[in-house]
Amino acid sequence: MTATVTPPAAGSRRRRPSSPETGPARPERQTGRHLLLGGIAFLWLVPLLWAVYTSLRPYSDTSRHGYLSLPHSLGFENFGAAWNQSGMPHFFWNSVLITVPAVLGTLLFSAAVAFFVSRFDFRWNVVLLMLFTAGNLLPAQVLITPLYRLYLLIPLPGWMSDSFLLYNSMWGIVAIHIAYQCGFCTFVLSNYMRTIPKEITEAALVDGAPVWRQFFQIALPLCRPAFAALATLESIWIYNDFFWSLALIETGDKRPITSALANLQGQYFTNPNLIAAGALMTAIPTLLVYFALQRQFISGLTIGSGK
Repeated sequence: MTATVTPPAAGSRRRRPSSPETGPARPERQTGRHLLLGGIAFLWLVPLLWAVYTSLRPYSDTSRHGYLSLPHSLGFENFGAAWNQSGMPHFFWNSVLITVPAVLGTLLFSAAVAFFVSRFDFRWNVVLLMLFTAGNLLPAQVLITPLYRLYLLIPLPGWMSDSFLLYNSMWGIVAIHIAYQCGFCTFVLSNYMRTIPKEITEAALVDGAPVWRQFFQIALPLCRPAFAALATLESIWIYNDFFWSLALIETGDKRPITSALANLQGQYFTNPNLIAAGALMTAIPTLLVYFALQRQFISGLTIGSGK
């Protein structure tokens, strides 16, 4: 008598038991990953939560009971005081005048260079791309001395600068941001444009479209996810910059929002609660930019991850 073995039903899969050799089951691994990521996110949020907690407490409460004590009163008085004492509306407008043209100029010039090196084959193609990228390898502290002397030699008309020089003008800050950030953006955009099939631009060329039309009407619309990711990053970096404005702008009223926090520090006394409230208010525009471009930002970061 022979025993018959019934084959498993079609589509059914036998689940292998977990063992020390094969490792834990998949749900347990996912739980461990989620706990790890949650712990890391919590550690990143601790300084922000502490800044919010400090900004809501009056200085008299913290000086009497200490910063590690429970609050006896909470309020928004520090936010109003920081807004008025630092002249924040004026410096907010200065940051807008610097950040918006700097981001737009960086993306436009970087896209033009990236389109040129990714769509045209010539002898110095890779060398030109490396030249633009190498600019980001030098720290700003190394460039400040020759750049400072250069700014004192470049004249500007009176309607562009009160000092008739590139130094102590917002045009100079916008120019250095564009020059310093173009390398990174060119590198990212050139890699993204290489993923666009060349048949698209070749078909446009056959139809009689010149190069400038291929760039503005074909390449730029297809690079929208990459532009969103770069616009988010560049807006945050340029908005939070303080070094270039401190070194290249002499007049305090022309400096961006980051210098408004310096106005909250006194010569003999500094209120940390007031500075925490001012720092939180200065971070609001960057958060708005991120939330506005969140979907495009994430899609831009995950480009090519599934290939």
